[in-house]
Amino acid sequence: AVRDVTGTVESIDLITASILSKKLAAGLEALILDVKVGSGAFLPSMAEAKALAKSLVTTANGAGCKTRALITDMSAPLARTAGNAVEVAEVIATLTGREINENLWDLTVALGGELLALAGLATDAAKGGAAIADALHSGAAAERFQRMVSALGGPSDLVEHPDKHLATAPVIKPAPPSKPGPISAIDTRAVGLAVVGLGGGRQRDGDKINPAVGLTDILSVGESAGADTPLAMVHAADEAAADQAIAALQAAYRIGADGDPAPLIHERVME
Repeated sequence: AVRDVTGTVESIDLITASILSKKLAAGLEALILDVKVGSGAFLPSMAEAKALAKSLVTTANGAGCKTRALITDMSAPLARTAGNAVEVAEVIATLTGREINENLWDLTVALGGELLALAGLATDAAKGGAAIADALHSGAAAERFQRMVSALGGPSDLVEHPDKHLATAPVIKPAPPSKPGPISAIDTRAVGLAVVGLGGGRQRDGDKINPAVGLTDILSVGESAGADTPLAMVHAADEAAADQAIAALQAAYRIGADGDPAPLIHERVME
């Protein structure tokens, strides 16, 4: 709140201090950071993303914590879902191999591979990534996730039966495009704010989050939307909230000339 009224929310020095203070105080020996770039990122331009990544990596390494950063794309939603329960469901589907989201899988493998290399558990990031992929393919990652959920007091069969435990919204409606055609660009921040407007995030301190609401089947850049292919499926608490989210999504998507998806990983920052 102080940074808001003093105009320093986007200060890279203060962001660096905010992100690293608790991590360094915890005594980490290795850290991998995912710095976003694009329309959904806090600092959307590549120049800003590079400056933040370099500041974070230099500061953390200087404090004795082996650190790298990947600058990854956020000019479109990473996954097919946005929300609380719906994202957990998608993660479980990927962990178990029931329905793998390739972007989510590839980014997890890349980040995990870098971390295993930094921690000395793999000779390089490629071999570390292969180890992460093996843990996913074998089911070991899903098993460990279930053990973590159980240890935290969650249901012992969440991974096996997520539908039994994850909240569902009473209203589910398609968000049709404003016109049919290929998607050339997305205001990803606006997509996130549409989820907040549904109640999936806080607009002010004290707001109660509704875990059931959100978006599924989200289309991305390069895909085509039409009468039978909505921009997304909206999961809402009521019809009015659903209609408001649909309008927000229609405004967030640019439809026209073909667009090419941006690369998932733009750059690796090591020092």
